[in-house]
Amino acid sequence: MKTGIYGGTFNPIHTGHVRLLADFIGRLGLERVLLIPTGTPPHKQAHSLASAQQRLDMCRLAVGGITAAPVELCEIELHRPGKSFTADTLEELRRLYPQDEFFLLMGEDMFLTVDKWYRPEAIMAQAVLCCTPRSRDGLEKLKQKKAQLERDFSARCRVEDIPYFPASSTQVRELAQAGQPLDGLVPEAVARYISENNLYRKEGAL
Repeated sequence: MKTGIYGGTFNPIHTGHVRLLADFIGRLGLERVLLIPTGTPPHKQAHSLASAQQRLDMCRLAVGGITAAPVELCEIELHRPGKSFTADTLEELRRLYPQDEFFLLMGEDMFLTVDKWYRPEAIMAQAVLCCTPRSRDGLEKLKQKKAQLERDFSARCRVEDIPYFPASSTQVRELAQAGQPLDGLVPEAVARYISENNLYRKEGAL
């Protein structure tokens, strides 16, 4: 089975994430996607971090409209103590799904630094790295990085020029903190959930 692996803090998941996921499913012919909210992100500080359950709830609401392939919520990083590393997650998933072909989905910033992550050789041995640009000159940068990773790590890479949707979790948190509408930035069900649960209103979202 061709299985997409899409991880992130998802604090909160937004329309850009959902569109990216749907596009990758079509372009890569994925038969399933495992959506994996991180526990403790190893590479960044997560300001105003919603609880694990709240982020799971929002992810579930956000992907309900994707019908091209099943999107399954995977909680393995949320239950792992300490920082969550992609290499460890992929090895655990390999034990659970030994017959699957994994496609690790990511944006521009992640792809450009993946060789600096914890145990990059293990990541590239377990999954095809799939990326898309998030800037005007990003496509050329990604193609250059693809060549370098294939040369230095024998990585398998796919660069897809998916139209960029200008949304960020930081932007959503800042608007929610100020009580502003989130129209278009998150799916309607996620916007309602944020409002009903008063998320991101008590702490600053930097």
